[in-house]
Amino acid sequence: MKKRLAPQEPTCPCGLPAAYDVCCGCWHSGPLRLQAPDAERLMRSRYSAYVLGLTDYLLETWHPRTRPAAIEANPPGLRWLGLDLRRHVQQDTDHAVVEFVARHQQGGRATRLHELSRFERLDGRWVYVDAQG
Repeated sequence: MKKRLAPQEPTCPCGLPAAYDVCCGCWHSGPLRLQAPDAERLMRSRYSAYVLGLTDYLLETWHPRTRPAAIEANPPGLRWLGLDLRRHVQQDTDHAVVEFVARHQQGGRATRLHELSRFERLDGRWVYVDAQG
């Protein structure tokens, strides 16, 4: 189920102090859709997409080589608590890694996902590849 968010929401789900429509929202829809300028902005927009249940966006920003066939919707009662972006390393013009911690809660239990994600620029746009081991 998709969560509705007012375009002028004071802060984007990704945690930056900008309204959703000028932060991750512009990568989710409109003329700049799928055009995040770097791996960090793509990571933030993907986190916001998880918060909002935008599974189509998540699939479209996943590298075709590693993309799953489908992504399940957020389970009922799941609440995303925040994103802490630890570092963004541009390895070369087409490769980057982003380390982050995403927190969520379900059924009274809080969970942290700490990941070092690999990103690649493919056909001019950034896509998520996978998590480094």
